[in-house]
Amino acid sequence: MSLPSVLLPVFVQVALTFALLIWMASARTGALRTKQTKMSDIALGEGNWPAPVTVVGNSYNNQFQLPVLFYVLVILAWITRKADLLFVVMSWIFVISRIAHAWIHTSTNYVPNRFYAFAVGVFVLVLMWVIFAVRILLAF
Repeated sequence: MSLPSVLLPVFVQVALTFALLIWMASARTGALRTKQTKMSDIALGEGNWPAPVTVVGNSYNNQFQLPVLFYVLVILAWITRKADLLFVVMSWIFVISRIAHAWIHTSTNYVPNRFYAFAVGVFVLVLMWVIFAVRILLAF
């Protein structure tokens, strides 16, 4: 696969992370400006943000959990020349599951649906790692 096709899902995942960061910063700034939250309430890292601001912040923080394993895998798959069509398709499924998870998290926050989106991402990422490991260890 070409480098752009392997990296495009990564770019989309990174864009999701930055979009949530910008949204979180805007929401936090707005909460401070409208005095929903006082600076002293959050100065030591306490989670005293209004619920909608907390939801966006949590969704942003989630982008530094599973996606880190995805980023490492993409780098390793590219370096070892194991990034084929199956890898790219699975990468897209993972990224789409992360987008769905973030959308559910920041909209309805219906936990069962959020869990299903999360579970799809976990399953696909574990499968990607297993396939990669088998290909490396068995020299496919």
